[in-house]
Amino acid sequence: QVQLVESGGGLVQAGGSLRLSCAASRTIFRIAIMGWYRQAPGKQRELVAAITSGGTTNYADSVKGRFTISRDNAKNTVYLQMNSLKPEDTAVYFCNAKLPTVGSPVYWGQGTQVTVSS
Repeated sequence: QVQLVESGGGLVQAGGSLRLSCAASRTIFRIAIMGWYRQAPGKQRELVAAITSGGTTNYADSVKGRFTISRDNAKNTVYLQMNSLKPEDTAVYFCNAKLPTVGSPVYWGQGTQVTVSS
């Protein structure tokens, strides 16, 4: 059983901040690569940020300097701190988990809506 549950989405004004949380199954969290993706209406789902079990991070160019991904292994939770939000950040944000082995399955959360007003 592998489950990912996102929370923390909402409506914020441009320039504001929001923190997303993703609670993951204990069985895989500590060794999994965790990521945040987002999908806006009519657009492809895109990688926002990812973090390895060792803490190495990667960000989409569009969010570098504004978003920070982190993980708390004790709580089996990954976070996405979003600052200086822009209207173009509006999307459904999905939590993602994958074991660092070729061919391993990818797990997704249900998504949480983030809306940034002008």
